Amino acid sequence: MVGIFGASSLLWMVLVASQAFKVEISPKSPVMAPIGASVSLTCSTTGCTSPSFSWRTQMDSPLNGKVRTEGPTSTLTMDPVSFRNEHSYLCTAVCETRKVERSIEVHVYSFPKDPEIHLSGPLQVGRPVTATCLVPDVYPFDRLVIDLLKDKHLLRNQEFRELPESKSPETMRLEATFTPTREDIGKALVCRAALHIDEIDAELRERDTTKELQVDIPPRNIATSVSPSTRLREGGSVTMTCTSEGLPAPQIFWSKKLDSGELQHLSGNSTLTLVAMRMEDSGTYVCSGVNRAGEDKKEVELIVQEKPFSVEISPGPQVAARVGDSVVLRCAAAGCEAPSFSWRTQIDSPLSGTVSSEGATSTLTLSPVGFENEHSYLCTVTCGRKKLEKRIKVELYSFPRDPEIEMSGVLVSGSPVTASCTVPDVYPLDQLEIQLLKGEHIMKSKNFLESKKSLETGSLEVTFIPTTEDTGKALVCQAKLYIDEQEFGPKERQSTQELYVNTAPMNITILVSPSSILEEGRSVTMTCSSDSLPAPKFRWSRQLGNGQLQFFSENTTITLTSTRREDSGIYVCEGSSQTAISKTEVELIIQVAPKDIQLTASPSESVKEGDTVTISCTCENVPQTWIILKKKAETGDTVLKSIEGEYTIQRAQLEDAGVYECESKHELGLQSRSITLDVKGRESNKDYFSPGLLVLYCGSSLVIPALGMIIYFARKANMKGSYSLVDAQKSKV
Repeated sequence: MVGIFGASSLLWMVLVASQAFKVEISPKSPVMAPIGASVSLTCSTTGCTSPSFSWRTQMDSPLNGKVRTEGPTSTLTMDPVSFRNEHSYLCTAVCETRKVERSIEVHVYSFPKDPEIHLSGPLQVGRPVTATCLVPDVYPFDRLVIDLLKDKHLLRNQEFRELPESKSPETMRLEATFTPTREDIGKALVCRAALHIDEIDAELRERDTTKELQVDIPPRNIATSVSPSTRLREGGSVTMTCTSEGLPAPQIFWSKKLDSGELQHLSGNSTLTLVAMRMEDSGTYVCSGVNRAGEDKKEVELIVQEKPFSVEISPGPQVAARVGDSVVLRCAAAGCEAPSFSWRTQIDSPLSGTVSSEGATSTLTLSPVGFENEHSYLCTVTCGRKKLEKRIKVELYSFPRDPEIEMSGVLVSGSPVTASCTVPDVYPLDQLEIQLLKGEHIMKSKNFLESKKSLETGSLEVTFIPTTEDTGKALVCQAKLYIDEQEFGPKERQSTQELYVNTAPMNITILVSPSSILEEGRSVTMTCSSDSLPAPKFRWSRQLGNGQLQFFSENTTITLTSTRREDSGIYVCEGSSQTAISKTEVELIIQVAPKDIQLTASPSESVKEGDTVTISCTCENVPQTWIILKKKAETGDTVLKSIEGEYTIQRAQLEDAGVYECESKHELGLQSRSITLDVKGRESNKDYFSPGLLVLYCGSSLVIPALGMIIYFARKANMKGSYSLVDAQKSKV
């Protein structure tokens, strides 16, 4: 009974244990895994304390994964999933004598990226274009559907139902051709791809890509404008503007067509400005409108004509300039914006003037005008590569004053008298004519055949015997300067003097005591006398620098005490009576002896050898004084080449020492001064007498050499460090 009961209990326990052992596999079959992802298959048991597991494929191919078993669970991990993992996997669990097997299918797919939209070219209005939608790395593509839409309008769609020939991802494409319009600008081109696999999540089954349409319009309707004109004057400016339609907005380029046909790039702007145009700038200019859709061109023909260019010079081809005046020669350019000027004389001598240029005018100012300015002047104007030259001749003249009439004496009836007509400071003298008239009768005329480049005095003399009938008549001196081609005034000058004829002569003489030439500070007496009867009335005058007479005294005798240099001059004694007037003159010369002579040595009368010393002699130079610098010597004096009383010794030597003398000579006397110049020699290293050395030599057996050394050092110690050539032997220069 007990045995039966025990057997029954064991059978029941085995039955219970058998019913409790179960095996589960997850995830649920089938598994849809993306290629490249990681997938884990888990096999778990219940009802068994220590189960054992094994994994295999139904086709008995490699697992291509890793198995991990822990307790009642075993995991097969495939990382990454590939086509080698697309199988039915079997998990076998064994618990003692019991074995349970479960299977699970693993399928792979690939749908990793959004579609790609490609266009066959830029979108241009009216030009067909092909849009391609690419869906890369799809598997299995027999479940793929692609739609291509433009602004929600379906252009084309396609379902791919063919079975793949091999297990590999494929790139699938859909193409659609359309013609863009202006209305397509900004619209969206959409490519939508759907992989119809129910086992994957809905958000992973569909991908799309959107591309905004950028529709281009190639450049067209190019328009150009030229200001002021396509025909230009040389030196002018032109502005050319170019516009073009198109999308995107075309970029404008300006080029010039070369003779070879190539284009020379000029500008990347819509406006091209050319200044200072030259004739070689003529040609064909090309405006190009360029954008990514294309290019369009338009040509502009420019013609640059030679600019009229002229030069005027004033006051004219010839100008008469009065000596000492200021003359302005003006050169003006017309038809040139930026001329350059240069002036020169025709004989290439110095201009002797000031040039000023501003804008289109240049002036040459000659101030004051002198004989060095009597040339033909050339003004050269350069405008670009052109050059023009104008000539103007400057001719000088001098005709500043009216003629001067002088009589050789008082007009006395029956006595010959000489009338002179003087025209001072005339140039050119060979163009002068002088006529002397008495009343309306020409007494004499004179032309001058030669002329110098200097101011000259032209004169004419006529000797005639006056009569009482000449009283009241006019003595006229006419002077004419014949330069007909020049305009200046006056060309004719004249002076008139009324004649008054006396009836009796008066012999007037002047006695000067002690002499008419005397030293400054002395006294002089001048007495006027006449042998006429009755005695005339005397009047003393002094002649001024301008020829006029300044009243001095009405006494017969005048005395100047303590004369000065300013008293020099011409003194006129005029005797007058009821019948006649006569006068005579004497020139008084007051001379000044030289004085205040000074002789100096700079920087000092005692200098060192090698220094620079200047010996200067000055004195009052009234009247003219001759200054002579010389060096005194026993063998004879040496006259030095001084400049205005100065003599400079560069790097003085010992032989330059000595006595220097300055002499100031004049007609009235001689003065001299002298100085002594001392030149010191430069100090040299001195050797001194050494008592220690003397003891050394005296204590030695070499007595004679010791004595020689003593004598040597004694002589050296007694030598002087400086000396004067004044005390030395005189130079034999």
